[in-house]
Amino acid sequence: MQTVLANEAVYDISPTELKKGSIFGALSDSGIQYLLDKGVIHKVGVGEEIFSYGGKGNSFHTVLHGNLDFFKQHGNKQTRTRTIKFGEAIGFVSMIALHERVGNLRANEDSLLLEISSQLFSDFHDDFPFDFGILLMNLSRDMARTIRVLSNALVENDVVVMK
Repeated sequence: MQTVLANEAVYDISPTELKKGSIFGALSDSGIQYLLDKGVIHKVGVGEEIFSYGGKGNSFHTVLHGNLDFFKQHGNKQTRTRTIKFGEAIGFVSMIALHERVGNLRANEDSLLLEISSQLFSDFHDDFPFDFGILLMNLSRDMARTIRVLSNALVENDVVVMK
């Protein structure tokens, strides 16, 4: 994983382009630029691991270009549960829940990611309160969509969840 500056990115990561993704939709240009300037932009190659099971969950990543696969781990078993595409986020749940990573994240192709730490998330709240509300709504909407997909998979596979 290589760290790059926003102005060094070989892909279009302008606010206009990023607003096409679900996480950045409806954010102000200045809010998006703030996150790009203060976050950490990672260039990753195909097959490269971004984070691993048990790692600190003190940040989340948004896909600026490319796509990633998430492999959920439970006990000794690991299964790919989803692909994270342009404009989507991964790791937000671990950060908000204050727990370790629950799986491994790998790049499917050469990708560009923005890592937003819990500190930057807090600073964004203070410096861009309106945009923070929109970002939180966008992240929540993506979580809800993921929950729906996973719960549909439970029904389609006749999985009984015991209390």
